[in-house]
Amino acid sequence: MNSAKSEVSITVVRRLPKYYQYLKDLEMREVEKISSKQLADLMGLTASQIRQDLNFFGAYGQQGYGYRVTELKDAIRNILGLSRKYKSVVVGAGNLGRAISNYERFGHENIEIVAMFDQDPNKIGKEVGSIPIKDIAEFNDFVEKEGISIAILSVPREVGQKLTDTIVASGIKGILNLVPLDLNVPDDVKVENVNITDSILTVTYYLDDMSEK
Repeated sequence: MNSAKSEVSITVVRRLPKYYQYLKDLEMREVEKISSKQLADLMGLTASQIRQDLNFFGAYGQQGYGYRVTELKDAIRNILGLSRKYKSVVVGAGNLGRAISNYERFGHENIEIVAMFDQDPNKIGKEVGSIPIKDIAEFNDFVEKEGISIAILSVPREVGQKLTDTIVASGIKGILNLVPLDLNVPDDVKVENVNITDSILTVTYYLDDMSEK
């Protein structure tokens, strides 16, 4: 990894996609420039926080002018690595895996899901949209042949680590984990956890608190 990128805190990194989406929306609305305060008000942040975040990657604003929306959007797009294409696979062809495979937004950001993998013979050989479901036994060969960069893991919890080991052995370095399980991976494999159960239980926590008032 680029040494400069590795020094940026994960908190800042997690805000970059949010900046990117807001700037894309502003561009679509034909907004040409925006101040750090205006952007902060939109995003629920502070102007100082925005300036500090962006200063990690270079000074993109002009004092007294603000930020050029398209220029800043393109800069963040490059920082996020979206100037190149990423071939991805979904491991697990259940309901969640199928929903992810049908998510069109990935394609708009140069992330192409080219196949799904499962071990259920009733699913293997079928398609989700135009995406084929392949036998997990073919995983390593497919990854090597197609140059897969990202695996999206969507399997039952009890087989999550086993299939993670399969993904790691194939040479894939990026995993989007949709399984409610802390995965054990080497240091050079990056895992982003998306725990839907934890998120909805956080919502119920706040709803319960509100009901007591």
